[in-house]
Amino acid sequence: QVQLVESGGGLVQAGGSLRLSCAASGRTFKRYVMGWFRQAPGKEREFVAAISWSGGSTYYADSVKGRFTISRDNAKNTVYLQMNSLKPEDTAVYYCAAGETTTPDYWGQGTQVTVSS
Repeated sequence: QVQLVESGGGLVQAGGSLRLSCAASGRTFKRYVMGWFRQAPGKEREFVAAISWSGGSTYYADSVKGRFTISRDNAKNTVYLQMNSLKPEDTAVYYCAAGETTTPDYWGQGTQVTVSS
């Protein structure tokens, strides 16, 4: 069992930056693929970024490529999402996810990111 707790969301102006953190419980954190998803009002949840257990491979949605960076610190059981050049369309609830494969098995409660124009 893995519990995930996100933090770092908030209100930022367009062009600004935020860094989201996701702290995971459990000693097997380093075994999991970690990812970030987001859900905007009235839309389905969508993939944002993912990182392999070693951190050696990262994957991004086209909409955030070049602006967002996912990273992890296995010693701290934490995964991060650095978001730069934020746009109003990035406004959403951001969820951290963990899974033994690319399909999430565990979800966090979400953190709100609001980008004002």
